Amino acid sequence: MGVADSAWPSEQLVVAAQRGDVDSIAALVSGSHPNVQRFAHSLCATPEDAEDAAQEALIILYRKIGMLRASGALASWMFRIVRNECLRRARTMMRGHPPLPDTAVDTAVDSAEDEALRRLDASRVAAAVAALPPDQRRVLIMRDVQGHSGRMVADALGLSTAAMKSRLHRARAAVRHTLRTAAPDSPPGGNP
Repeated sequence: MGVADSAWPSEQLVVAAQRGDVDSIAALVSGSHPNVQRFAHSLCATPEDAEDAAQEALIILYRKIGMLRASGALASWMFRIVRNECLRRARTMMRGHPPLPDTAVDTAVDSAEDEALRRLDASRVAAAVAALPPDQRRVLIMRDVQGHSGRMVADALGLSTAAMKSRLHRARAAVRHTLRTAAPDSPPGGNP
């Protein structure tokens, strides 16, 4: 447990994978799996969504490792992919539509969702987190960004697990609300 759990694959492995070495790509995906799952379970609404989001993120990693610009940015890249996938699934759920099976219609819906999520850039998420009351912000950052266990966050902040979960729930709901109400109706600036 502890540090070994959260260790990401080495930069040398990332660089080899970026160059297209098949064994390195496989090792990178496998080595990233525990962290990607941890991100998904802390960001997604349900365990089912978390498993699906983690799987989707690993597929993207496998297919698009060459798009990663800096070899040291693997963790933040995977965090963004998982966050976007969880948000996409939460939005589908909030609209009262269960995720549809893979169909041509579903693909079109996913593309529109993905486009909307691309506009949810990190600066807007950071601003939404910064706007939280300090007690909620600390819980959200320790749990969802730094990836500490619920018990560890509760202990570090001198809270019961139930109180920590309650703050985390309120913080996540507030961030979702801020992002939903501040969402632009049209793409900013006119240029994609």
